[in-house]
Amino acid sequence: MKTIIIQAAILLFILSGCSSSSVSGPDKQTKLQFDVKEGIPTYSLSYKGKMLIEDSPLGLETSMGSFSKEMKLVNRGKPLLLSKSYKLDRGKASQITYTANEVTYTLENKEGKMMRIIFRISNNDVAFCYQLLADSTNGCIIENEATTYDLPEGTTTFITPQAPPMSGWKESKPSYEEYYTENEPVGKPSQYGIGFTYPALFKVGDAGWVLISETDVDSRYVGTCLSEGTKEGVYKVQFPQQGENNGQTPNTVTAALPLQTPWRTITLGDNLKPIVETTIATDLVSPKYEASEKYLPGRSTWSWLVWQDNSINFEDQIKFIDLADSLNFEYVLIDNWWDANIGREKVAELARYAAAHHVRPILWYNSNGNWNNAPQTPQDCMDTPEARAKEMAWMQSIGVKGIKVDFFGGDKQSTMKLYEDIVKDANKYGICVNFHGATLPRGWERMYPNYMTSEAVYGMENCIFTQEACNKQPMHSTILPFTRNTTAPMDFTPTVLNNRLSKDQQNGSRRRTSAAFELALPIVFFSPIQHFGLTPDNLIAPKDSSISPDDIKITTNLPDSLVETGVFPYDPNKPYFVTEYLKRVPTTWDETKFIEGFPGKYCVIARRSGEKWYIGAINGDVVERKIDLDLSFMGEGNVIILLDANREKETLLWMELIKKEKGKFELTLKPESGAVLYTK
Repeated sequence: MKTIIIQAAILLFILSGCSSSSVSGPDKQTKLQFDVKEGIPTYSLSYKGKMLIEDSPLGLETSMGSFSKEMKLVNRGKPLLLSKSYKLDRGKASQITYTANEVTYTLENKEGKMMRIIFRISNNDVAFCYQLLADSTNGCIIENEATTYDLPEGTTTFITPQAPPMSGWKESKPSYEEYYTENEPVGKPSQYGIGFTYPALFKVGDAGWVLISETDVDSRYVGTCLSEGTKEGVYKVQFPQQGENNGQTPNTVTAALPLQTPWRTITLGDNLKPIVETTIATDLVSPKYEASEKYLPGRSTWSWLVWQDNSINFEDQIKFIDLADSLNFEYVLIDNWWDANIGREKVAELARYAAAHHVRPILWYNSNGNWNNAPQTPQDCMDTPEARAKEMAWMQSIGVKGIKVDFFGGDKQSTMKLYEDIVKDANKYGICVNFHGATLPRGWERMYPNYMTSEAVYGMENCIFTQEACNKQPMHSTILPFTRNTTAPMDFTPTVLNNRLSKDQQNGSRRRTSAAFELALPIVFFSPIQHFGLTPDNLIAPKDSSISPDDIKITTNLPDSLVETGVFPYDPNKPYFVTEYLKRVPTTWDETKFIEGFPGKYCVIARRSGEKWYIGAINGDVVERKIDLDLSFMGEGNVIILLDANREKETLLWMELIKKEKGKFELTLKPESGAVLYTK
């Protein structure tokens, strides 16, 4: 009888909605605390006993009523251990195992309608989503979320502002192309006063790091962002601005029931390793359809970045196809105005020429509709099913293998549907997709088998327009591996070896980074299709390529465990060993390992493809930095090192090192320079 009374008391306590519970990740380091306080569902998160997210409200505001206040907990599910393994052919890791404890809380609002909150807690990641259950209405409108992140006192930020609707080039923003804050206090107003985009990185004093994002967003929902933060460190999930996409369609969600919302993701750690290495964006999603063919990641030449609009002509595109062929690159990107400046018949001829040289063409398109005023053509080819079918059938007939679609300008549900429709339709014709002037991809590299990459970053192309952008590039590049590139592919378009961003090299912005810095970026930055800023003249030998020994300033201290076997200085215009590196550097990886770094200062990342390891190191600071490297994880065999010998004379150094024993050595990076190391 006593046992029955105790069980009844426990049941009453749970049903009253006043109970709290805690669930930890498999290794017990990450801990979720869930509660319902005065009718408001809340959660908090700690890592290794240190609070990283303080009590934060949860919930939805809908046409069915509020699910954020006057709530009652009616059931707390028993934690379940989830474990799954999957393969990813276009990721920063290829064989991934995801293990998490899942717990479901069922709540009832004052109208008697039910909502579930599902949490998944893995060793360094916490994810949660909402479920609305079907009722007699079978549908509802989600007006907003009450989801909140309360960061502790003393937290600083590495976050990027949301842009106003219909701003920027020809009213094409927001497009996630803004600079990040640099270790600034929470609560500091954003540049435009309308919030911040994902992923958002926070340094919680000496306690650890927090990365906030979302995944599994498609036509069922909107893409959300974070509100302005309070001085107390409170950031709230907010829906798109009504003015996005020229004010067309609502900024709310029209949902059929039952509905599961996208996953909110939080990556936690006492250092930056779990931030850089997280795979949570793909852990929580599944492929939406079968690939119509095997889509090939790879490297691409691209004339526009340095030679710009005037290069979109038949003769110059032949040169960039030949460049791709000489470097064993898989793709060539033919950018805007190709329909007007080259013409469809000549583009078909270019496609045939490319195919004969084992190069796959990618064509640029304007996303269209009346949501931007960008004049670039081709237009009216991507905004309706009929137009897409006609255009993609033509592309398939001439051998085009990819599209780059630009100028979207919003995160509304209708825009998410357009992204989804474009990539799904392209799959029917064997075409892979790259989105520019676009939103952050949210799990798409696994959800859509033919999706490759997105811009959604203040990328290299902005250096064309101002010298200030070039001056900021070294620092900016060292923030991106810890922010934008953590959760999704990023088409930054790296590796410019020309001194100036122009065809004649007499005008244009001056590159601030060193040659080795640029060569390290394809390793530091992840994108399944990597568009390089190389030009044909980068591989032409100068008339006088002699370099005196005084030009070589070796910036390594080599211990006995590393034996130098070859030193070759080089003028950057004829780097045979750089060509060999570019011919082999992958764009997808089997493993990613964060070595060390700090956002805005420097970054060293190692990535493995098969049995070969590659290390990219960049110093974005204006001071020299010494880095202790242990190469023992790279296995047996020699290691090739490319680094700057003389910044003023733009000379590089090539060394082949025999790695013995532990393989430790000190690498010195000059200001705004870099280094590449890879297994021979």
